Amino acid sequence: MLHLQLGAADLCRVRFADRLHPVGTALLAGQWLRDPTVAVMAPSLAERAAAVEADGAAQAATAILRHLLPDRGRLPDFVTPWDGLESVAAGLEAIRATPARRVRAEVTASYADAAPSPLRRRFAAADPEVLDLFGGAVRTWFDAVLAPHWPDLVAAHRQQVTCASQRLARHGLAGLLEGLHPAIRWREPVLEVRTWWHGELTGTGHGLILLPSPLAGPRPRVLVEPGRPILLVYPAPMPRPAASAGVDSLGRLLGTTRALVLRRLAGDGELTTTMLARAVGISLSSTSEHATALRSAGLIASERDGGAVRHQLTPLGAHLLGAGPEASMPYSSAAWPSVGQAAGRPPALP
Repeated sequence: MLHLQLGAADLCRVRFADRLHPVGTALLAGQWLRDPTVAVMAPSLAERAAAVEADGAAQAATAILRHLLPDRGRLPDFVTPWDGLESVAAGLEAIRATPARRVRAEVTASYADAAPSPLRRRFAAADPEVLDLFGGAVRTWFDAVLAPHWPDLVAAHRQQVTCASQRLARHGLAGLLEGLHPAIRWREPVLEVRTWWHGELTGTGHGLILLPSPLAGPRPRVLVEPGRPILLVYPAPMPRPAASAGVDSLGRLLGTTRALVLRRLAGDGELTTTMLARAVGISLSSTSEHATALRSAGLIASERDGGAVRHQLTPLGAHLLGAGPEASMPYSSAAWPSVGQAAGRPPALP
């Protein structure tokens, strides 16, 4: 258990990460999807990851990543960098810019229980050629496995942030922290996190960034670095596949346009009436009428922001879309594998 004591400066700066980190998410996913006890929670991704192992370049990329990185627990911090949120290329550039001294220290620590090999020795020595080889493998694996699912993963992250923000508004900060995940408990002023490592830490004074991720793995992940906010990555449910066009039960229930309005809000998180009208392809007046009907049914929430009105999905709306109650309500421990199913070391995070 990690006990993280948060001061007033940290608690005044609790916020959500703007987006998923492409490289960090890829490396966590590559590690997590190896574990059969949790891969069942993302069957389509697990099946795709398994399929690429028999496909030329993607097969080689998988082999490289599996050889260079531990199969669970601790990852070197530098391979899941803070910078590089914009794209895979930006994330790999941040990795490549890591000082050699840091690469050596973190890789050596992560190899404590790994058998030595020539490639691992060169990786631990920050060999530029091996770092380039690693970066190419990450890019290939992302393109082959995650890229087709990336819009759904982004939508799931946005939906989690929306629902958690609503919980914050209704129940305050304590209610938000208590409802993040069964492995996270708030015992003011200490945040208890059942993660991969144990310890007593004090906040940095730069705040707390919350990052719900469908590919975090079975346990929350914590990154604490001096001069930076604390990063807490916690598991979020995978979205269920959307209904196909030929079998759209939601469209039959609400009407095609209103179903489309709900799905656009699920994908984009929050839209003004004008933005929503453009996204759906209908007039402003029609958009207002549909929004009123959906709001009356409790499926969306609307808030005036100056001269605009912003709309977002409610937990009920998320549930109706098929994400399941766990995606829009405080977590139930029954929705997740026991945190005792795996053991490991301190992880690195995006």
